[in-house]
Order: sequence, then C-alpha cells, then structure tokens
Amino acid sequence: MFGKLLGTTLRKSQVSLQSGQQSSPRRFLSLHVGTSAALAVVLASAFVSWHPIRARAGKNVAFERIQSATAPAKVPADLVITNAVIATMDENHPRASMIAIRGETIVAVAFNISDAIKSDQAPEVEALIGPNTRVIDLHKQFVMPGFNDAHVHLFSAAYAKLEIDFTGVKSVAELQQRIRDRLKDYKSGEWILGRGWDHTLWPEKKFPSRQDLDAVSTKYPMIFGRLDGHVAIANSRALKIAGITRSTPDPPGGRIERDPQSAEPTGMLEEDAAMNLVYHRIPAFSLEQRRRAFELAMDEAVQYGVTSVQDNSVFDADDSANFGWQNFLVMDQLKREEKLKFRVTEWLPFRAPLSRLEEMRRAGGGSSAENPGDAWLKTGQLKFILDGSLGSRTAAMLAPYSDDPGNSGILSMDPEQLKQMAIERDRAGFQLAFHAIGDRANRVTLDTFAAVVEANGPRDRRDRIEHAQVVESTDFARFGKLNVIASMQPAHLLDDARWAADRLGPERVRGAYAWRTMERNGVRLAFGTDYPVIPINPLRGIYACVTRRLTDGTPKRGWQPQEHLHANECFRAYTVGSAYAQFEEKRKGTIAPGMLADIVVYPNDLNQTQPEEILTIPVVMTIVGGKIVYQQPDR
Repeated sequence: MFGKLLGTTLRKSQVSLQSGQQSSPRRFLSLHVGTSAALAVVLASAFVSWHPIRARAGKNVAFERIQSATAPAKVPADLVITNAVIATMDENHPRASMIAIRGETIVAVAFNISDAIKSDQAPEVEALIGPNTRVIDLHKQFVMPGFNDAHVHLFSAAYAKLEIDFTGVKSVAELQQRIRDRLKDYKSGEWILGRGWDHTLWPEKKFPSRQDLDAVSTKYPMIFGRLDGHVAIANSRALKIAGITRSTPDPPGGRIERDPQSAEPTGMLEEDAAMNLVYHRIPAFSLEQRRRAFELAMDEAVQYGVTSVQDNSVFDADDSANFGWQNFLVMDQLKREEKLKFRVTEWLPFRAPLSRLEEMRRAGGGSSAENPGDAWLKTGQLKFILDGSLGSRTAAMLAPYSDDPGNSGILSMDPEQLKQMAIERDRAGFQLAFHAIGDRANRVTLDTFAAVVEANGPRDRRDRIEHAQVVESTDFARFGKLNVIASMQPAHLLDDARWAADRLGPERVRGAYAWRTMERNGVRLAFGTDYPVIPINPLRGIYACVTRRLTDGTPKRGWQPQEHLHANECFRAYTVGSAYAQFEEKRKGTIAPGMLADIVVYPNDLNQTQPEEILTIPVVMTIVGGKIVYQQPDR
C-alpha cells in the first residue's frame, strides 16, 4: 500500500505515511525554552545530552521569514510535506511542521515558533497546494536535511560489490574458507580481489601471509585489502606477476614486508606505493562493469538517507587499478541520463601534473566560495594521502607506537616537496585536502597550509585535513588559526576504541578523535563515514559522536568521554558542516526557503531516541532534488 500510494500523482489529496514503532518511553535529557537558568546549567552539565534542538528566534522572526518566502509565490508547489516533526538545522528557525517544494528547491517552510508553540503559518504553505501537487502527511514522523557524507570512496565500495567481502572474518582459517567458497566463480588465471579483513579481530592479531593464500590456490593471482585500505595481502602468483622479489626495494612512501630470516616478501604490502605494484597489474573494468557496481553502491547510500557525497574515486591521472577519470565519466553519464540518486563532489589526485588537474577541472566543473559549481556533479578538492592508518601502524607519529617501539609509521612525501607542490596548486585556485591520521602527519599538514598562506596570501580556501585522528595538544589551536576544516569520521571510533590506547599510550590517546577539543578551538567539523572502510549508515556516526561507546554499549561512560558532542552538534557537522566544506552552505545543509530539497524521513524523532535504538532505526524516505529516491519497503 505504501509504495503504491507514493507512486501516484494526487489531486489535492494526501498521501498518509503511518508512523512506525514508537521509540522507548525512556527519553534523553531535554532542555526547553522557558527553563530556569539554574536548571539549564545543571542539565547541560549532565552526561551525554541528546537534547532536542531549541528555538532561538521569536514569533516575529518566524512570521517574517515565511511570509517573505511565500507571499510572492503563486505557482503551486510540486510536493508538500505536512504534519511532520522537522529539525531544520537552521539555528534561527530550528523546528518546523510543513515544507513546500517546487522542482529541486524548497519554496516555503512553516517554521514553529518554539518546540511548544506550533507555526501559525501553515496557511501560507497550504496556499501553494495546487491541483497537481503531491501532498504527503507524515503523521508526526521526523524530517531533517539529508546527510552529506564528507568522505567516501564510492568506487572502492562499488568494486567491493563485485569482489570477496571479508568483513567480520574472525581468523585466517575463515578468510581462507571465504576464498574457497568463491573459487568456482573464477576462471583459472583470473584475478581474485577482495577487501575488508581486520587482523585485530583474529586470535593472533597478526597480518596474514602469502603462504596463507597459497594454501588455498596458486592458480589465481590474489590480492585482498585490509578494511582501512592502507595495507593488502597478495599471494605468490600476484607477487610474481608484479615482479616483487627479495631484491625489490621499498618504493618511496611504501613498504614491502619481508620475512626477518629469509628477507623474502611475506605478501604484505603497506600503503599505496607498495600496493600499487600489484594493483596496477589488474585489468581495467569496463564502463559497463563500473556502472553496474556504482549503481549498487548508490542504492545502498540512499537507503540510509545520504543525499550528497564527497568522493575520492579518482586516484591518479590515468586509470591505474581502475581508479582514474573513467570513474567520473560513469557518474557523468548517469547525471546526463538523470539517474544520479545523490549529489557528488569528486576529488582530484593532488600528485597529478598541474596541467592535467586543470584539464579535469575544466571538464568536470569546479567549485569555490564565489561559485559553488554544479549542484549534481562537479570536481572539488585535491586529495593526497600523507600517511597510513592506526590499525595498520602506518600512520605517521611524532614518537614510536606504544605497542611497536621500533615503528613510527610512514610519511608518504618529503615535507618540503609537499609544501612546494601545495603552494603551486593553491596558486592555481585549488582547494587542498590531506589525509593525516598520525600526529606527525597532522603537524606536517598544518605546516604546509601555513606555508601556502605565507606564499600566496589570504583567501577563502577551506583547506581540509581528512581524518585528523591523532593531534598533538599544541596543534589544535593551529587548526582554528589557519581556518582548516577537520573532516572526521566519528564511526571510526566504533572499531578503533578497542585498540587505540594500546597503539598510542595513555597520554597521547587524549588527543585522539577529539571532536570537542576541535570545537572549543573554533574548528569547523565536517563529518562522514569513509565508506566502505566502515558502513555508510550515518546514524552509526551520530551514535559514536554522542556516546563514544562501542556498539555493545561499552564503556558505560564512553571512551575518552570528555570529547563527546551533543546530538545537534553531531547532526550539524553531518549536514551544515559538510556543506560548508564543499562551498555549498548557501544551498544545502538546512531546510529553509531557497535551499535544495534534499530530505530524509525517519519514523521517530532522533533527538528523542535512546542511543542503543538509533543504530537500528530505518529510513522511511529519502528525497533528493524534490524526488523520492528511496522509500522503505512495505512492512
């Protein structure tokens, strides 16, 4: 019934979406307008506050906003959402009950005066209902701006749909069995690819070896990436095809792991420079294969309320290892056919020649503070991976790892070379973003951004550090001073909290995943997932951001609880913050007249939901550009 109703164009009638199961009668602390100042102080200091968004504007402001937005509008809306609980992410008008949409744009909103006082402007929105307007009665279901994932790897996720998924394997034996189960799907000599294994889940907590893969088969070349994408294991046949032997030197910025007795390669390849020795030997996927895989990843994203993504799927200037400009062309084809279900900003490879970068920017369209670019598909920042990951102990640290005293990680470029390349690319008007996880990588990045400003002068750059996971205490203020955006992925904590203290030690770990410290230093946050390193469901990130607990609810007070954020701050980093990071805060991230109609609907108010329940709350509907791109199947 639900699907059939929504598939019909209605004539001045309403589609009724019944609410799903009500959330637990338990509720988080909530602060309401009119609460005494003393009580507000006490409640605000209580542990993890998941409080509703509060009104900050009075009746006159709300009335003037909607009146000015709707009074001139005589053309009927295409879609009107009514009887909803709407969190707008607009700090001046936090709550609303109705939205009118024409084309891809919101044309009117019935803002509530406060949580307790509903809007008296509903007639202004109702006046936009014409004979062909679709009207959806949400029966008090929850609406917010669609999530804007500030850091994804779409084609990594897409190709994973065609490969072996090792997510959650608990031992080398289980990894081997998953390979055996799939051998029938491959011809002899065909490459077998996969990703997602995590050795920290295994009893011995050690990397696998080529011998582990050879024990399954030597008829096929194999290479399988760890879940973080920073190391991979290859079998003997793959190493032979790549020409990797005991005499092969480590490439700059990478490492070939070797047996300490024989010096023979173990099969473990660390960081892109080493992994690409093998990956570059893999035949290219066809455009048809890429498109099929991408559509699978796109469908997964929209079912979780993701309406925009900032993507890293063009790794180099050519198409090595299936991660070149061809991936952008697949998305461009879908856009031209009006089949893109979300908006994409595609990053470009920092190390590509400047002339090639400018060519790709001309072909794909760019973005800046003055011109945000195409609303559906464009190129964006230049991305460079400066170090590795904590899980693989390849993140570049100022001091050795606490659980590996002889290792301080890998820095993938000389700092002086990085500065010179950054100055040149900034001068050409590019936004810069460096992957930096370790505290040394973060410091080198901040030093680079400071050198850029000194060389080229001030402008609205919005340069970013992707991940910013471990930061030395004196460097947080530099983020704010240099106006560097911290593009972070809260859900990484759901895995990393299990072992981060072992890697970092008790003092250094206090600067890890430090969202509150970033906020206190005036740093703009943009949240994402790093999909497919972790699932694209943004509610996992919201849960981690507020509770700082693992999914089993431990530790009870949260891991480094002083760094948690309130729910509204987490939501804004995933919407307003992400939009700002791509120069689009004036057209998305909030629900207000003139903004793009990118919306997600949930059955319950997320601000009033227990943390353990938010992990499983389904999306009822996802709307992008005024069109329904996902709706929950009939229950």
